[in-house]
Amino acid sequence: MKTAEDCRTMEDIRVEIDRLDRDLMNLLAERSAYVDRAADIKRGTGEAPDTQWRVKEVIDNARRNASDNGLHPDFGEALWRQLLELSISRETDRFNQG
Repeated sequence: MKTAEDCRTMEDIRVEIDRLDRDLMNLLAERSAYVDRAADIKRGTGEAPDTQWRVKEVIDNARRNASDNGLHPDFGEALWRQLLELSISRETDRFNQG
């Protein structure tokens, strides 16, 4: 693993970006497992898959986390809105299977 500053060639950059992409996919898969479990729990409690107060909370967290890491809050929000849309769809499908 190299830091961005340690990279001297485009090949170095590409290797590190590919590594990060793999790591991000692993984290997204882990997150999806929690989404699946949430659907199972919500089915038992009757809570809807798309709880709006939680959507707002997650978006607020995404904006803050982006800012805390030197990224524009709008960037974090845009990514997380897409992630939430897909997650809610996945959760709804699983919720309705039971």
